[in-house]
Amino acid sequence: MQVNRAARRVGAAGLLLAPLLASCSSEKSAPPEAAVVISPANAGTVQPDTPVTVTASRGSLQAVTVRDAQGNVVVGDLAADRSSWRSRYPLQPGGQYAVTAAVFGADSQVQTAESAFRTDKPQTTAATKILFPDAKETVGVGMPIKIDFDREVTNKEAVERALEVRSSKPVEGAWRWFDDKSVIFRTKENWPAHTQVRLIGHLAGVQLAKGVYGEQNLDRAFRIGERIESVGNARTHKVEVRIAGKKARTMPASMGKGGVRKYITTNGNHLTMEKEYMTVMTSPDAGPGDAGYYRMNVYWTVRISNSGEYLHSAPWSVGSQGAANVSHGCINLSPENAKWFHKISHRGDPVKIVGTDRELEPENGWGYWQLNWKDWLKNSRAKAVTTAGLDGTAHAAAQAEAAASVQGGAPATPAAETSKAPASAP
Repeated sequence: MQVNRAARRVGAAGLLLAPLLASCSSEKSAPPEAAVVISPANAGTVQPDTPVTVTASRGSLQAVTVRDAQGNVVVGDLAADRSSWRSRYPLQPGGQYAVTAAVFGADSQVQTAESAFRTDKPQTTAATKILFPDAKETVGVGMPIKIDFDREVTNKEAVERALEVRSSKPVEGAWRWFDDKSVIFRTKENWPAHTQVRLIGHLAGVQLAKGVYGEQNLDRAFRIGERIESVGNARTHKVEVRIAGKKARTMPASMGKGGVRKYITTNGNHLTMEKEYMTVMTSPDAGPGDAGYYRMNVYWTVRISNSGEYLHSAPWSVGSQGAANVSHGCINLSPENAKWFHKISHRGDPVKIVGTDRELEPENGWGYWQLNWKDWLKNSRAKAVTTAGLDGTAHAAAQAEAAASVQGGAPATPAAETSKAPASAP
């Protein structure tokens, strides 16, 4: 630890006069000098996930600045009583850092301290990427965020705490793990419409597993669009679409004909995952020459699961739409209704299907809303968080009042990648 007790006066110097009467004099001890303690100390080399701490002894911290060799400021949090400061996220591997701090003491003097150190460059790192949403994408109110790692993660809580979600409107959300190589953020309730969102992943330097560190930071901004919600009823053979809470259209539909499980439309809370003008759909378990084989071009398609379910144009079943379920699992619509639905849809719009006995699995596509909030939190290590403001400050006034951190520069944004499952039954 680095300690510097060199003081400078902040008031005018005075003269000490000798007492006239020795018998009336008394000695008063001077207030103890304040001190600043910085860790890591000068000239040290530390792991990138080592926190930077600054502690004031017999005084209050007045200023703390931590910068890397490029001049980027390290974000940190000042205690409410100004007795200590601590960096919020891991440091860049293989970096050089300088710390300066000052404390104001009861003796009306300012004590200062400095420290300089390096961070080690780990031999083993893991790459990360944001699978969805895309950069600058306008998405639906149910949109999740998914991050993939190319190595298994065991230190899951450290990862969650390094992932910062900011939004123009405050929401409660949490990260959840379905396996050891991907983590997903979902809000407790749907995002408010027209919310600006930014994900900042401070993952460079995070120890993901023993001896394995994050390779790069992430930065992704996107926007929540209009609130578009749909409910499809397999018993009434209709899909009702609401925009901003108001009924926009009721569309006759035909859903899975049943008989076997693969021909039953999945019941529950879906999200729209992608849309295409034309999708080639093939039979999932029959090849050319087999009974039940088909291969056809289907238009105005909007995917809602990985098991091959879409809302799409089906001119061949218009006579059954609104009256009977005759599809292989998809939601058949008239060409006019399918084109309209395709046009208004974002990725991440909620589509709820009711009236069938085949429940959507939470990992079938983006079926994350199949889990209630209590169950979602079961595989979250850091548990629920409230998003910060777009500038990084807390939304709540009380939290913002206590914060005294300085925001650093934004990391680079990686290219977006989206996984896609094959189309199956129309």
